Amino acid sequence: MLDALHRLISLLDEPMLIPQLAPLIQQELIVRLLTGPHASHLWRLVNAAGPTQQLARAVTWIRQHFTEGMRVEDLAECANMSPTTFRQHFRTITGISPVQFQKLLRLQEAQQLMLDQNMSAATASALVGYESASKFNREYRRLFGARHRRQTFIESCLNDAFFFRVHRINVTGSARRFACHSSTIHA
Repeated sequence: MLDALHRLISLLDEPMLIPQLAPLIQQELIVRLLTGPHASHLWRLVNAAGPTQQLARAVTWIRQHFTEGMRVEDLAECANMSPTTFRQHFRTITGISPVQFQKLLRLQEAQQLMLDQNMSAATASALVGYESASKFNREYRRLFGARHRRQTFIESCLNDAFFFRVHRINVTGSARRFACHSSTIHA
């Protein structure tokens, strides 16, 4: 093997021969690596990175298309895995299922739309791919622990620098109660 590597490096002295001989020597090196005494270690190294790289393609696709419908079978095909193997590897690496990952991306994006653009929950949920407003409300509350209307109301008051005084609007299930007062704070 060292002889083949030496021949490949020696080609640098003869640049005219590189296009014809370099691919042949490279192929020889690959064959020697895959059939040599350390081949089993090399195979383990290659296979260890395999599922992670395959799943990276699927995760990238989910991130770019989270508002669209998604079938795990299609994602598994994208990763060159069976659906069962794909689900197992996905859960092992991310800690959640592919469907939960998509749901998380949708809910986070909807929250950003409601907070940053003062968008209604119905509009935000539709933009991120929810077909049912009640399902969105249920999942939003489960993840963020607050109803989006109250959170949006409170955040918009904070963003507009309104003064808060104690009143009767429950914030994210805590005992604190706030209401927005019409006087603005001048900085």
